[in-house]
Amino acid sequence: MGEQKSAVSAYQARHNEIIYYIAVEAERRPLLDSGLWFHDDVRNNFYYASYLFAAAVDPDFEPPFEREAARRKAEAVLLETVLLQNREPGTELYGHWPLGLNPVPREAAPHELPVEIMGSLIVWFNKHYGGRCSAGLRIAFHTAIGHIYRSGFFRKPMVYYGHHEAKYTAAKLIFGNLFDDEELLADGRQSLENTLAYIREKGMPEYGSLPWFWHWVQAFTCAWELEEDSGLKATLAEMLDYLWNERGQWYLQGAWAGAHSRGWPHDVPSDANVLHDYVQFGDFQLPEGMPRTEYAGFLFYEAPERVRSAALNRQSPVEVTRVTQKVVPEASETQPLLHTYAYITGSFAAGGIWERVEEFDNEQLRWAFSLPVSPEYAVNRLYFFHPGEGYREGDPRHQSRYMEVLYHKNTILALFPVPQGEKDTIIGVLPKGKWIKQPSALFGHVGGVYFAVYLSHSYELLERGDYLEVSVQGMPGGVAVEAVSVKEAAERGIVGGLAAFAEEWGQHAPSFDVGAELRVNYGTINGQLLELHAEGDASTRALLNGSPVSLEHYSVIGG
Repeated sequence: MGEQKSAVSAYQARHNEIIYYIAVEAERRPLLDSGLWFHDDVRNNFYYASYLFAAAVDPDFEPPFEREAARRKAEAVLLETVLLQNREPGTELYGHWPLGLNPVPREAAPHELPVEIMGSLIVWFNKHYGGRCSAGLRIAFHTAIGHIYRSGFFRKPMVYYGHHEAKYTAAKLIFGNLFDDEELLADGRQSLENTLAYIREKGMPEYGSLPWFWHWVQAFTCAWELEEDSGLKATLAEMLDYLWNERGQWYLQGAWAGAHSRGWPHDVPSDANVLHDYVQFGDFQLPEGMPRTEYAGFLFYEAPERVRSAALNRQSPVEVTRVTQKVVPEASETQPLLHTYAYITGSFAAGGIWERVEEFDNEQLRWAFSLPVSPEYAVNRLYFFHPGEGYREGDPRHQSRYMEVLYHKNTILALFPVPQGEKDTIIGVLPKGKWIKQPSALFGHVGGVYFAVYLSHSYELLERGDYLEVSVQGMPGGVAVEAVSVKEAAERGIVGGLAAFAEEWGQHAPSFDVGAELRVNYGTINGQLLELHAEGDASTRALLNGSPVSLEHYSVIGG
């Protein structure tokens, strides 16, 4: 019992850190002429004001500001934010808020997105803090909640099993309970059961999708905290157990290893959206930058002990595999299975997705090496890609389809069969650390890890502020990357630092063939022989010790 109390106190302490940090920033931040802090996203005003209000009224906090003045400031922002809702029944997007607020917030058109998550969170905030709000703000909350319910934004069928529908499902349960709407509540229960059944059978179509995975977690945690029916609460707990198991499988001290179907600039190339991880696992330093505060400091569901234990104890390397299937309702044929993979050690992780597929906004991160989140380096990922649609210089996302891959534990091979007429340059992202440059190779020491990066062509290196950018011209070509912890290197007799590592690994460079058949052969640190062949779009062959690599290893969902 004492251990459980201690664990809960640790979670709450991390919650309080987040509340305190954001509240202090909110109190210090001057308001714009509109009476808000932000015009980029209406939700940020709601989040910051929620934290400032919580810190101002909680007697356990000792904020470095005058409580009453802070409470009034928070209430003013909350009221101004709530009043931006479209409160005209029968109009388009009735019950919704605008998203971007420039130039005049009160003239901004409503948008379909904010209410999806903010609507449920307003109910949560009103339940927990409404009694300490002014009468005017309480009335505004109750009025807004009524408009949300009558808007019926959540009355939509399950189609894609993605983050939008996850938020609709949670809202059906929350508003069904709040307004004693048995039909809506039954719809929510069925949607919840259908979603859980689908992702258990076919995996999450939005694999590694950030920040939207955290919308799943927030929406269902919010519903779980507000739910009073024990049976429905148990089903919500099953959903949250599944989500945290999914997160824990790919976890390395705040990093999310492997492939991502989507990611915003604050999630690629660095893992910066880490507040929920911080509260749940707490095994890395709370970063100063918090690009997605949302309700990480308020909502909480404790992950199963086995999930937390596995995620926090990486003494032995593990291979994580998943099989998922995209949802394309208009497609006449069955969608192919997608195989994702990660090799996770205590010092680094490597992995990605075998198949390249079209993703929303072309935001797929195909593969990467990941380091733990640390103040020692701002960017914690290493990867290469061929720029595709949507790519902009300085934003290392939006990959083209011209890449073939081979994953094997701590080694990744990638070939780029770029046809004539396409941009013949690939881009690489390197975390900042110590790097030794050779004509067609780079050897690095970042954190507790050594990297060997071999390229088929010469390259240019550019400092991008938070990371190093590698530019390699002359495609078709390829790259081979192998990582090893400094500890393991020392156990293998390499004790002279990065120079000794570069000298040893420099003798084991891969063989690239960039002729009619694009090919790379590489012998790993552990003596395996890896081969990857790519003949345009016609044929791709991956071999391990001379035998074809089979995806049968990845055939069991959750394997």
